[in-house]
Order: sequence, then C-alpha cells, then structure tokens
Amino acid sequence: MIIMKFGGSSVADGPRITNVANIVGLNASRHPVVIVSALGGVTDSLIHLAKTAANEERKKRMQELKNRHVSTLKSLGLEEDLLNGDFSELSGALSEIDPGNKITEKSMDRIVSFGERMSSKIVAACIRSKGMKCAAYNAYDLGMVTDSNFGNADILPETYGAIRRELSRIGKGTIPVITGYIGKDRNGGITTLGRGGSDYTASIIGAAIGAEEIQIWTDVNGIMTADPRIVENALNVKEVSYKEASELAFMGAKVLHPKTILPAISKNIPVRILNTFNYRHKGTVVLGDIKTKRRVASIACKRNIKVINIYTPSMFLAHGFLKKVFGIFEDFKIPIDMISTSEINISVTVDQKEDISPAIDELKKIAEIEVLDNRAKVSLVGKNMVIMPKLLGRLFYALDGIRVEMMSSSTSEINQSIVVNGRDADKAVRKLHKTFFGR
Repeated sequence: MIIMKFGGSSVADGPRITNVANIVGLNASRHPVVIVSALGGVTDSLIHLAKTAANEERKKRMQELKNRHVSTLKSLGLEEDLLNGDFSELSGALSEIDPGNKITEKSMDRIVSFGERMSSKIVAACIRSKGMKCAAYNAYDLGMVTDSNFGNADILPETYGAIRRELSRIGKGTIPVITGYIGKDRNGGITTLGRGGSDYTASIIGAAIGAEEIQIWTDVNGIMTADPRIVENALNVKEVSYKEASELAFMGAKVLHPKTILPAISKNIPVRILNTFNYRHKGTVVLGDIKTKRRVASIACKRNIKVINIYTPSMFLAHGFLKKVFGIFEDFKIPIDMISTSEINISVTVDQKEDISPAIDELKKIAEIEVLDNRAKVSLVGKNMVIMPKLLGRLFYALDGIRVEMMSSSTSEINQSIVVNGRDADKAVRKLHKTFFGR
C-alpha cells in the first residue's frame, strides 16, 4: 500500500481534481490510500467566514463558498447537491458563534474542518466516475484521536492502532479518500493539526498501516536547492535524509509540514515529494540515510521573525540568569527558535506573529531589551556540515555587503543559520545559491 497526499493547489478546481483522479488510477495496482487538503484557498475563506459578523456580508461569503464548490462539481459532471448536507451543517455551526465575542480555537477548528470534509467527497466522487471503487472518510471516523490543543493538536498514542483496524475493514479494492488536517479529541471535539497538517496526516496513516511509501503531491518537483520563486534556476535535490528534510521544514521550507517526517522515521518509510503537474518527474525521496559527498543540500529562508536582544552586565558568570530569561518565555508560551549568547548578551528569535509585549515587560525588569522586527533567517541545510573554516569562509564571502545580525551553528552538523534584515533575504539566498551551487 502507498499513501498519496494531494495539497490544496492539486485539488483547486475541476481540471486539477481530474488530474488527481488520473494519477491515482495510474497507481491503483499499488493499493493507494488518498489524503486530501481543502480546495486551494478554501481554508482561508472559512477562517474569514467565521470571523465575519452574522449579517449580509456573512451570507455573501457563504454563497461565494457554496458557488465555488458547486461550480467544481458541475465541471466534473457530478451531482450538484453532493455537499448540501455539509453546507447546512456549516450554516448551523456559524449560527452558534457569538458575534459579540472573539471566536474560540475550538469553534474555528470545527468551521475550517469543512474544507477537507467537502473536498474529500468531491475527489472520491471524481475517482468513482473513472470506474474505480472509492469512498470518502473523515480521518476522525477512522481513529484520528488528538489532544485538545485546538488549532495545533497532536495525535494520541491510540491513533495508530485505531487507524490500522479501521482501514483493514474497508472493502477490498476500495480506494479510501481521507480528510487531511483534522481529527477529534477524546470528548468528540473536532481539532486541526496546524496549517499544512495534511502532510502530517499522511505520515501518521502511513506509519499506522506500514505503507510501502508516503507520497506528498505538491506543485513543485520535490525539494529544490532554494525556493524557485527566489532563485529561478534552482536545482532539484534527488534525495535527502530524514534529518535534512526535518531541518528544512523547521527552517521555513514550504514543501513539508515540520512534523511530517516523525511518524515515517518510526517505521523507516520512504517519503517521496512529487509534482502533481509534472507527474512523470521522480521528485525527491526522503530516506533514513543517504550516501553523498555533498555538504549543502538546500538553502531555506524563514521570514517574518523578530530578534530579541537581552543585554545586562549582571549576567556575567551569574548563576541562574539563563533560567530566569527562558522561564519568562515559558510562562508566556512563546516558542524560541535561534539562540546566540555571549558573556553579557543573549539573542533569540521568535515568529513575528507572536505577541511578545507581556514577556518584554518582564524581561525589562532584569535586563536591557532591544527588539528588531521584520528579520529573516537564512539557513544552509545539508550533511556533515561541521563548523569548518572553509565552509564558513565561503558563507561570509558570499554575503559581502549584507549585514549578518545573528548566527547559529548547529553541532548536529545539519545546518548553519544567519539572520539578516528582511529586505536583504532574497539577495542573501541568491548570493549563497550562486556560491554553493554555481548558479
């Protein structure tokens, strides 16, 4: 069995869904289990819909969403009333939102779940129209059990056994099309696995059934040496290790959800990243280990971060100062990415979206604080990248003329990261790509 996950760009409209059905058909002999995201852009539409007050504007947005799905059904020659029950339930869920209060994460998860719930039915119906046995399933009906961290839930241990049992009960020769991104907690509340979580769903299900391969179908030819939107002549990377792929995901590469690799590692399952619009391309395969002489596999760029500089002479040889600082970030639940320290200074990076004001107020009680907004982290990710003078020399030579505001060298030999002003990010990526890949 193989897992085939198709993202929003792959199922954005009728022609693209037809293409997905054809690709599934070509792989029918490998007993595919299909995972789908919502139609491209629908999750954002549902978020806006949930935040819109219960008035004419909400009715307008609701009708636009319905028209989008009905138009897709019509273009595929499918029954236009296929999703009537879903839209009726969605209307009911929206009516329960108190317009006077901020929408809860729990309510938001319920609303956005309709994207995958509807797309799975459309894709399954399209595959059936091609003469194959196929049925749509909600992941939570197949055993996707999560904690109650709405908006960014994680699975509970019983998920793997439950999914294995439930999928074994599906009729032989039937292709299941399963919702990505969503699950349910033990109380029956619908949860989501975080944006991009359909990749994670695919890996979880792959590990549960011991799949031969987990395929992530997207809109690029696998992992590239850099974002092709920044570097036009970026190269395809044929294979990377689990560690490299995980690092690239966490470093800001958009090809994989950061948690995707974890379940695959537990069963040593290859993860292959493929292009729905160039299905003959072999893409990139992610393996437990690879044999290669190259050091740098790819250059990742993570934008919209803040640098927080924490300065005080009193931390010099002081016991417990670091504990105080990181305790403040823990108290306010602010995740830290990069860390750099000296005798009297600590620099950390956090996502721009994080509300750090309360933490800054506390930090100011023990140190001088400087916050730098709109920064970007640029990372060389590869294998055997020990802290080598030659490699670092090439890095800094390439960045001549660009101010490097922070640096972090990983002892795991997987990455070297720098922070630059956001306006210099693209320039930095291009310069590094030319230096390390010659183009």
